[in-house]
Amino acid sequence: MYAAKYLFLRPHINEHPKKNEMILVTGATGFLGSELIVQLTRQGKKIRALKRKQSVIPEILRGNFLVEWVVAEINDLASLDEAFENITQVYHCAAFVSFNPKDKAKLLKINIEGSSNIANLCVHYNARLLHVSSVAALGEPKKGMQITEDDYWEYDPKVHSYAISKYEGEMEVWRAIAEGLDAVIVNPAIMLGAGAGYNGSGAIFKIVQDGLKYYSAGATGLVDVGDVAKSMILLMASPVTGERFTISAENYYYKQFFSEIAAGFGVKAPAKEATPWMLGVAWRSLKVLSLFTGRAPGLTSDAARSSMNVSFYSNEKIKKTTGITFKPLHESIKEVCAGLIKN
Repeated sequence: MYAAKYLFLRPHINEHPKKNEMILVTGATGFLGSELIVQLTRQGKKIRALKRKQSVIPEILRGNFLVEWVVAEINDLASLDEAFENITQVYHCAAFVSFNPKDKAKLLKINIEGSSNIANLCVHYNARLLHVSSVAALGEPKKGMQITEDDYWEYDPKVHSYAISKYEGEMEVWRAIAEGLDAVIVNPAIMLGAGAGYNGSGAIFKIVQDGLKYYSAGATGLVDVGDVAKSMILLMASPVTGERFTISAENYYYKQFFSEIAAGFGVKAPAKEATPWMLGVAWRSLKVLSLFTGRAPGLTSDAARSSMNVSFYSNEKIKKTTGITFKPLHESIKEVCAGLIKN
């Protein structure tokens, strides 16, 4: 099924040791990828970093002589093949994140097909893979229980396309593991860090800073992006293979999360609970408004539905395996708020 796509690849020979070996990082200009590279280069590691043609190198990585930048797309096998030369370790951080139903095709192409390409090339070049999945691939919570690495996503016609894409992308890695790939999978919770700016999790900080009045009844796992990168490096250096690890520092109800953000900005915390009916009216109204403005709605049906789920995640396996101690979330939230105010 997959072999036909790889007929053009140069023959891979294992008889001789590789020279000038490097670590490959996909999604290197992103929130997680850039933090990961900072930590790896602090250890003196040489990195080959992938970026799209239009991507801008983050300021924290500019001038870093240990980083070799390569322009490549994870859906372009020819450019990827060249990037894999002399690579023995791969951190696959590249992904597309969206809760807008209109982005379904793009989500599936990048998060599934792109992950398949990376996994197949790791098999071809005998490289060890650290694949970044998401807690979205773990499925919905069972009442009264924490979600663990043993939980798997079950089909639900109402589940958002992002969850489907991350689950199917992870399945491509599991398929490659069955074919002999040496790989570890991580499933991070919502990642916090000032480096996100007002994108990703930073969008939550922005709406609270601007005077959000309502909170939803849901809950989720949160983790500092620095701890995610640290966990990944520890796992890559470990003998562990063919396993997945949930990376979540603490479980927060959104009310608590929003309140701590508000305190960090010195603004009033949301005091009213948003009911499912209210959220339904909100996302439908914003969808209609987007037809006139041409801008993506700030709240979609998928995001509204997710905000009502109470999802608690266990971090026992990652702590036991790596010995990591997570940064307290209240410290991370304060740092993010201070960083956003400064900028």
